[in-house]
Amino acid sequence: MDSGVTAMETILVLLHTESDGALARSALETLGLARTLGMPFSVGLAGADVKAAADSIAACGATRFLGVAGVEFAQSRYGTDAAAAEALARAADATVILGPATSRWNRVMPGVAHRLGGRADTHATGVGLAEGKLRVTRWYYRQRMEAVIERTHRPWAILVEGGCGEALTGAAGTASVDMIAVDAHSRTEVEGLQSPKTGQQTIRPDADLLFVTGAGWSKNQADGKPRVEEAEKLILGFLDATQASLGSSKSLVDLSGEGQAVLGFLTHLNQIGQTGATPRHRKGLATCCHGEEPHVVGWRFVTERRAVNLDANCGWARGKADVVYVADAFEVMAQVNALLP
Repeated sequence: MDSGVTAMETILVLLHTESDGALARSALETLGLARTLGMPFSVGLAGADVKAAADSIAACGATRFLGVAGVEFAQSRYGTDAAAAEALARAADATVILGPATSRWNRVMPGVAHRLGGRADTHATGVGLAEGKLRVTRWYYRQRMEAVIERTHRPWAILVEGGCGEALTGAAGTASVDMIAVDAHSRTEVEGLQSPKTGQQTIRPDADLLFVTGAGWSKNQADGKPRVEEAEKLILGFLDATQASLGSSKSLVDLSGEGQAVLGFLTHLNQIGQTGATPRHRKGLATCCHGEEPHVVGWRFVTERRAVNLDANCGWARGKADVVYVADAFEVMAQVNALLP
């Protein structure tokens, strides 16, 4: 990569509101990261109405608040999102644009950077200063290699993954927002939204707890028979009560292709590990999973790890988990669910 520069940057923290007009946790984490750089920064907000969001972070330390608002910016569309982001970046005269790596910004920021004549890096896991230069860290090859990136080209758009920093808190107040007029013409009209019922959603990136299921749930149990229906009830009951996010090992996800009984609510989207996702939940609980390296690599950013396994010599017990419960997961989860409200 080209080497960094030591000049003071003009930083814009670019955020968008959620459907309720508030800011997501990932947006607050990006704000917290911007504060650690020790440089002045502005905040740019896009959404149907940005005043409430601006007031919620009024005391964040920003030198200026910019906004693009209107019903046209309530929904995510490439045309309107790109126009809003470009207008905010130009109004701030930004040399560095920091934003959360949401699906909304990940889709448009590379194109916005091109319009601005700049560069973009997505899926960053850290931004900091070293030797007076701005440096970005990013993982490659399924989180097995970490790169440190510097650039001289400006403007530089950087999108930071959620869970990589502390979220800003206690910054509410009254903010003065400079509104920017943007042509919101789009050939696409949003007629409505269709989404699964809350009970059907098992992947929750903002959850404190990651609950991971392994192939042992669908194997023959002590009585010589699989107990898949019972497993589904125990797991879904725990998820409903705790609102935890559900993950799975590759072996359990792949069983469906081998003609074996599987948990009906699992898909490849739930897969954690080298060929799956790398979530950033604060806590993780693995059940009926051996803790082999291809799976555990997906736990790299999980702070506190616990596991339930009948094998006292499993991978989790070899320094990969903080606590290992040597017990039957069916019995453990049945008792846990009984204790939950």
